[in-house]
Amino acid sequence: MLLTERSDRTGRVSRVLDVAPRDGRARSPVPLPDAPALLTASDGRVVRATEQAVRLAGADSAAALVGRRLSELVVRRGSAWVLRTPGGPVPVRPLSWSCPDDERLRITVLADLSEVAATEPLSAASRGSEDERRLLIEAQRIAHVGSWAYYPETGEFYRSPVLAEFLGRSDAEYAADVGSLVAATYPEDRAKAQEFYDKLLATAPEELLEAELRDLTGTRVYLCTGRAEHDRSGRIVRLQGTVQDVTEQRAARTRMERTTQRFTDLVSITPVGIGLFDPHERLVDANDALCDLLGYRLSQLRGMEVRDITHSDEPDVGLPLPGERVSVRGRVPQRVLLRSDGEPVYCELHVAPSVQDDGTRFWLVVFQDITERRRAAEALRYQATHDDLTGLPNRAAVKDLLGRMLGRADSDRIAVLFCDIDNFKRVNDSLGHDAGDELLVALARRLEGGLPEGCTPARLSGDEFLIICSDIDAVGGLDSLATRVSALLRTAVPVHGQLIRVSASIGAAVPNGSSVGGEDLLRFADAAMFEAKRRGNGKVSLASPALMASADRQLQLEGQLREALNNDGLRLYYQPVVGADGTVLTAEALVRWPHPERGLLGPDAFLPVAEQGDLLRELDRWVLRTALREAVRWPVSGGQPVGVAVNLAGLVPGVPDFVDAVADIVADSGISWDRVILELVETALVDLPSRQRHEMADLVGRGVRFAVDDFGTGYSSLARLKDLPAQIIKVDRRFVSGVGGDASDFAVARAVVDMARAMGRQCVAEGVETATQFHVLSGVGVDAYQGWLFSRAIPARDFRALLARGPIAVPGV
Repeated sequence: MLLTERSDRTGRVSRVLDVAPRDGRARSPVPLPDAPALLTASDGRVVRATEQAVRLAGADSAAALVGRRLSELVVRRGSAWVLRTPGGPVPVRPLSWSCPDDERLRITVLADLSEVAATEPLSAASRGSEDERRLLIEAQRIAHVGSWAYYPETGEFYRSPVLAEFLGRSDAEYAADVGSLVAATYPEDRAKAQEFYDKLLATAPEELLEAELRDLTGTRVYLCTGRAEHDRSGRIVRLQGTVQDVTEQRAARTRMERTTQRFTDLVSITPVGIGLFDPHERLVDANDALCDLLGYRLSQLRGMEVRDITHSDEPDVGLPLPGERVSVRGRVPQRVLLRSDGEPVYCELHVAPSVQDDGTRFWLVVFQDITERRRAAEALRYQATHDDLTGLPNRAAVKDLLGRMLGRADSDRIAVLFCDIDNFKRVNDSLGHDAGDELLVALARRLEGGLPEGCTPARLSGDEFLIICSDIDAVGGLDSLATRVSALLRTAVPVHGQLIRVSASIGAAVPNGSSVGGEDLLRFADAAMFEAKRRGNGKVSLASPALMASADRQLQLEGQLREALNNDGLRLYYQPVVGADGTVLTAEALVRWPHPERGLLGPDAFLPVAEQGDLLRELDRWVLRTALREAVRWPVSGGQPVGVAVNLAGLVPGVPDFVDAVADIVADSGISWDRVILELVETALVDLPSRQRHEMADLVGRGVRFAVDDFGTGYSSLARLKDLPAQIIKVDRRFVSGVGGDASDFAVARAVVDMARAMGRQCVAEGVETATQFHVLSGVGVDAYQGWLFSRAIPARDFRALLARGPIAVPGV
């Protein structure tokens, strides 16, 4: 293998050397000195070696040296040269000259300095020089700088270790002459590299030349410097220079240039106006968008000051002070500018001080046109403060208006009238919601056109209107204003071809001299309105001190109820619903509140508070969640699990997430779907929109049953019973109480039972208290019974004990 490699290497040398004369005649071998000598070709490869050179190199024969580059064999170590041998480096001093017979050949004699080096120990100065050399090399490596030196007379070429590392990237780490260095550059840069070398040979003494060259692959960029040293006669004795890897710097510069260009292009094409102003607030440059925004050509805009393009109604016409630090960014929120045609344009200004490359300060200002956004914001502000249906101010606007009025010195003359349309739900139930909306709009127009000056009508929600009077004395007093508002709302309005007569219950409130806020006035007026409703339709009630105190107590009770809901401070009682044989079929969950001061409160005491405080939905969630969790632990009755019924008033079909809320509570409790009964009052099930019906059908499909509670107390006729989407009909106690002696009540009960049976629905009688009622209802076919005859509502623990005892006793025949 070694022989093959040597033969191949020798062959390459022969082809390169081509020592035969051009006339074809044989030439005698080039004579070499009787010393360690090497003959090299123009590419630096050895073509012959003397026996002394072979021994000095520690080789087996001359063939081991032929074909190798001289720069591989003889290398510089600091300030000395060494010959690489298998036994280690041998210190030498190379002497080189061109062959007289053939200029393409070069003779190099190696003077052996081994004995000199062995007899002369390394001095402290030499060791110090060697340390300095290592430090220099390390510094070059850190700075990415290599150095080189070339001696034209001897052909010696020195490259620092760092430069050798650079050349290694182009497979030229052993380059021993200028030609090899030029060949190691990128093909497109070789002409520039050769030109750089030629200029060095012709340059003046001590003149420094520079050139940027790329490596062989074109991936690294080097900044090459060089100069020539001349002797006294002007002959060049040495060329030397540095090679610095500047790839990262040039890449950063390129990125910066590209970023600058992208910024310039971005400013040019951006759709918002951008202007550059000098420290005197004169416009220096602008993009096309700013010219279009202001209606000027760029030549007209240049030199204009900020005040020249600002509307006369704008009080602030200056940019942030030029004296501010450059790192501080100023921002002017909004300005009204003036177009060339005199039209105002609303802009949001974003101002940033900056510095040009030459250190000149300037202001970069972005003009964002917000004219349309301002109009849209005004429209949104109107929508946020006005009722969509009637266009009257809404609750948010009312709070703002009351807050401003109560802050005035004459706030004691303010009055608030809370108006609730009587029986409005009946209009919605009988004629539909469109008719109800039409009625509300007509009443709103009457209030707008009939109220005295200084009075503002508003709509809070549903059928609730509010009148705010800024000066009650100016309108003749509170009684006069209340009478006038009552007259405006007591009228007949044509709706869907029918004349609907309406009236309103009105509650009035004025500041009571103490610290009263807007919410307090609304609350007092609301309480007075409820008092008026208790007295009958179309009544007016003034919030007296006693009523205000009662409203305060109601507010306190509302807070306590909210706390009880959050802390599980309520309790559930259960009243059984039994079959004809006394088997408990289901139980109705009834909420009680063990109040810390007022004792055990029934729903009649706190449901109105929950309604006024918008707590009905949370109350329903608590009752449903608690009832289902407790029902899971009930024992079976008559071999069947007992169902649980929960009355819903806030969590009803149509409210957001109704189905999901019920499904989550059922899943959390682990109860079977077919044990869940949801009770709704009759009026909540009449004329249900399709979405609510779909929600109920979804739950029914899972096993839930719906019950119509207190049937017969609403506005439906028996003929509409078939339209109610429920599986259970509960006959109200008012009909049950008279079935034993009142023929009318008996007839109604019998008709309801017959129709329920015909439509496949279960019929439950509420309020069964006597044996007579039980026997009569049993005779007409009632399916189940609920009332004190069987059991009152009892605590959860007692109800579980009742189920454990088995069927409840029923009256005998």
